[in-house]
Amino acid sequence: MTAEKQRLIEDRDKVKNWRQWGPYLTERQWGTVREDYSPNGDAWNYITHDMARSKAYRWGEEGIAGISDEKQFLCLALALWNKKDPILKERFFGLTNPEGNHGEDVKEIYYYLDSTPSHSYMRMLYKYPQQEYPYAQLAEESKRRGKHDREFELTDTNIFADNRYFDVAVEYAKADVCDILMQVTVTNRGPETAAIEVLPTLWFRNTWAWGYDDTRPEIYLDDKGIMKASHKQLGSYYFCCEGAHEPLFCENETNTWRLHQHFQPGTFKDGINDYIIFNYPASVNKINKGTKAAYRIDLTLKPGESKAVRLRLASRFHQKPFHHFDQALKKAKAEADAYYADLQKDITSEEEKLIQRQALAGMLWSKQFYYYDLDVWLRGDPHQPPPPYERRRGRNHEWDHLHNADIISMPDKWEYPWYAAWDLAFHAIPLAMIDPEFAKNQLLLLTKEWYMHPNGQLPAYEWAFGDVNPPVHAWAAWRVFKIDRRLQDGKADLKFLEEIFHKLLLNFTWWVNKKDQSGNNIFQGGFLGMDNIGVFDRSSTHLPTGGHIEQSDGTSWMAMYTLNLLRMSLELAKENPTYQSLATKFFEHFLYIAGAMANVSKEGINLWDEEDEFFYDVLHLPSNDRIQLKVRSMVGLIPLFAVEVLDEEIFQKMPEFTARLDWFLQNRPDLANLISRWGERGKNQRHLLSLLRGHRMKRLLKRMLDEKEFLSPYGVRALSRHHLDNPYVLHANGSQFSVRYQPGESDSYLFGGNSNWRGPVWFPVNYLIIESLQRFHHYYGDDFKVEHPTGSGNMLTLREIASELSQRLIAMFKTNAEGRRPMYGEQELFQSNPDFKDNLLFYEYFDGDTGRGLGASHQTGWTGLVAKLIQPILTRRKK
Repeated sequence: MTAEKQRLIEDRDKVKNWRQWGPYLTERQWGTVREDYSPNGDAWNYITHDMARSKAYRWGEEGIAGISDEKQFLCLALALWNKKDPILKERFFGLTNPEGNHGEDVKEIYYYLDSTPSHSYMRMLYKYPQQEYPYAQLAEESKRRGKHDREFELTDTNIFADNRYFDVAVEYAKADVCDILMQVTVTNRGPETAAIEVLPTLWFRNTWAWGYDDTRPEIYLDDKGIMKASHKQLGSYYFCCEGAHEPLFCENETNTWRLHQHFQPGTFKDGINDYIIFNYPASVNKINKGTKAAYRIDLTLKPGESKAVRLRLASRFHQKPFHHFDQALKKAKAEADAYYADLQKDITSEEEKLIQRQALAGMLWSKQFYYYDLDVWLRGDPHQPPPPYERRRGRNHEWDHLHNADIISMPDKWEYPWYAAWDLAFHAIPLAMIDPEFAKNQLLLLTKEWYMHPNGQLPAYEWAFGDVNPPVHAWAAWRVFKIDRRLQDGKADLKFLEEIFHKLLLNFTWWVNKKDQSGNNIFQGGFLGMDNIGVFDRSSTHLPTGGHIEQSDGTSWMAMYTLNLLRMSLELAKENPTYQSLATKFFEHFLYIAGAMANVSKEGINLWDEEDEFFYDVLHLPSNDRIQLKVRSMVGLIPLFAVEVLDEEIFQKMPEFTARLDWFLQNRPDLANLISRWGERGKNQRHLLSLLRGHRMKRLLKRMLDEKEFLSPYGVRALSRHHLDNPYVLHANGSQFSVRYQPGESDSYLFGGNSNWRGPVWFPVNYLIIESLQRFHHYYGDDFKVEHPTGSGNMLTLREIASELSQRLIAMFKTNAEGRRPMYGEQELFQSNPDFKDNLLFYEYFDGDTGRGLGASHQTGWTGLVAKLIQPILTRRKK
């Protein structure tokens, strides 16, 4: 057993809390909803990047390569200064949603390169320019560009010409649970000698200014030149820096004069910045104590030279804190290597090992302490001005039960530094490969009473907790349960499954009561995570045409949900026969949904179009007329996801379930005929539950696997390429609405314009397509073959097609025959520079034609699914 696996067992069994410290700082606390106290909900402008260095945050802390304890009382991160910037580099810079021509966008280059699940070893790399950082140029040029232009990136400014930058590598290693080694290695990549200041910064989150507990923690310099941080709940920590360096202290308090022209005596959060940049002695404390502190380390490096800064943060005092430091760091790195060697033992490709390890590193670094108490946020704090009156009926006021203060997996800690329900479900899949306990706890967390709404709705995300995401939580719970069982040599965590099942019953009931507007088992749901995929905003309560949309995807998601709950109830019924009746309920509900899709409101309207052989949304007008919205999009492929295969053994062991099924199928032949070959047993005596009969599935796959439509060299597009030359147009009430294929960024402002579902490749739905094909193959076996690609004459089994789609997705990250990674497009620095090309970014989505990475650049959240795609494919290949 590897040392890391032993740590995970110790943590699971509560022998040692190895997760007490981790990378729990966000990368952007400014511009978030939880820090917004404006009357109009303008979060982006209430606290800007420029204000952030002077504003003490209410709900969390940010930093570069930052770590904290699990309640974020004490924080440690890195600040830098290249002697030319107008401010210290204490936080990553980026543009807000209104500033960016394609929405918010971080304008920095950094990579998460390694981490173990317990964070016993972590490594990240930041590329820090030696010339003055082009803050103004990035903002002004982005403002000049429009939706039809590409984003203006940091590399476009020529700031990295002649390699004039520093590589700043930050490593952490745990000597024990509360004993953390930190090494910062700075390398001058430029052609000339260059100077840099490195400021490892320790500070307390401000918990004393709000009127609940005014006990102020303290960091002070002891007589040995070591910083000691004392907190009444956390205890004491010693922060040591090797060598003699200037210590600086200030207070983590808001600079009210700079922000509001209101004078208050003392020092403030921006004190260290002002002391270094402006040489202003009064901005730091005269006595070496405060609530924020840093060691000032001045380095001068020749071309190609590297220098290391060693630090240690520990809950016990070390007489010789740097004795055996190098050996301990090497040991932690070796244990991380051993852990990944064991995980990747069936992977033969070294490049795929690198991709997988960096994907998992990004996911592990993207954990964040997320703190948000809606009731307090709405009411305000005793020692602060009351929130504006408009807040009482403003954003999220219906969610005043919500109290979050947990470590949560984030989609992207800069662009999306808040959890999102359906993202989190996908995060759990690759996380379960390496840390099933964390994955299970993440899924359970959103179903807790202090997250889930009393009516059963799961919180979507902080911009609008009441928005509706696809109901994939049950799917993720079942998948994580199975992954965990396999990792535990067949031992099933039925406690987890039963607990989450009961909460999902509440959520399922919410869906049925709230999103089936006509009570006919045809569901709405709004945008359902796929922002601009529709003709118009599907979340709007007032469509421009009036009426509402009978959604093919909403209905298919619910069919999938019923099958997920059916499967879970059958598993639980093995130990408790009472669950057989619930299994029956979900079996019958699935059939009702299948029947409704074939005959909407029993008026002969089918969401499947026989002529086009595709599923479409139906617009239900106030006049009771209905119009098929003939957009060939991912919406029409989602019916593939509703598939389950049941073994004959289930029916033999569950007589109550079997008897009820027999009665129902005999008495409702109209519904029995809708599901695929129920009376026929498939491979190894299996039964298939699916919205698609074999013939219809083949017709749908014919479109999906057509390179002129959905099939990209890099996966399945979210919109058919057919709409490039044939845009869908709808005329209604004197207005025209259209949808055209756009392989790259969005050219509309729908849902903020920061993502695009009208052509690019998205990992989450591609992953579900692959898994669905594997499930279908589980039933049909190798005799059932489909042409792939369409028109090629090449006949493959469904499992082979699933594997081939996986390889297309993985290929975006791999070097091709020309030695280029498709995801980096025309970015020559990333493609050819040896100090860049093997450091990987995990983008939010990818160009449907070229595979170029788009959107958020550190969204290892669901793009981290590539780690899971690599693992099973290669395991099967070896077998």
